[in-house]
Amino acid sequence: MTKNIKVNAAILIIGNEILSGRTKDTNTSTLATWLNSIGVKVAEVRVIPDVEKKIVDTLNLLRKENDYVFTSGGIGPTHDDITAESVSKAFGLKYEINKEAFKILEAYYQPGEFNEGRQKMVWMPENAKLILNPTSGAPGFNVENVFCLPGVPSILKSMLGGLKNRIVGGEPILSHTISLKTVESEIANSITQIQDQNKEVEIGSYPFFHAGKLGVSIVIRSEDQSKIDNCNSQILEFVKEKKIEVVDR
Repeated sequence: MTKNIKVNAAILIIGNEILSGRTKDTNTSTLATWLNSIGVKVAEVRVIPDVEKKIVDTLNLLRKENDYVFTSGGIGPTHDDITAESVSKAFGLKYEINKEAFKILEAYYQPGEFNEGRQKMVWMPENAKLILNPTSGAPGFNVENVFCLPGVPSILKSMLGGLKNRIVGGEPILSHTISLKTVESEIANSITQIQDQNKEVEIGSYPFFHAGKLGVSIVIRSEDQSKIDNCNSQILEFVKEKKIEVVDR
């Protein structure tokens, strides 16, 4: 892929336990950080319940609008794990036993342990490509531009390495942070002016409270280091003018 091509992705977190607050979602951060590092920009994140129609409708929308869609959750052995069946319906594919996944899990479990509940994890859309799981055996899968991963954060993280060759990204997105001892209202106009002059760079400001000090971190993001450096100088110029202190976090 050529350097200037923009590649985007959506993240779809599936699970009632995330919406109820019982489980903390860390998968968005893990996926977004990894995708950025391989040059894929996350355009959208959604969190939806384990409801078939909701999964099908959301998936069909996201897969048309994005180069890639990554789902997390709902591919385990319990009754409310309905992601695989919902993906089959979204693509109009047969929902069936994946023979390769069956062999992997049959070898993974002790004789007699590969019961009906666990066998649910080998049911997938027909011709789905497996995403190998080095942690707990049960594979994820992908159909076209949709990649389905488990909800358990440590397992999801361990599976990303095996995906690298299947995702074609643009240039990795670089970032630089300047932390200031100030408040957002004090710097808002200056930041807006710099953003207007540097449309291809993304500038964000994020308040923080650290060691009893209130401050703002300015994050500059771009695929081009020279554009980041240029913005950085412009920011440091107004910081010096306004006599704002730069803090080390």
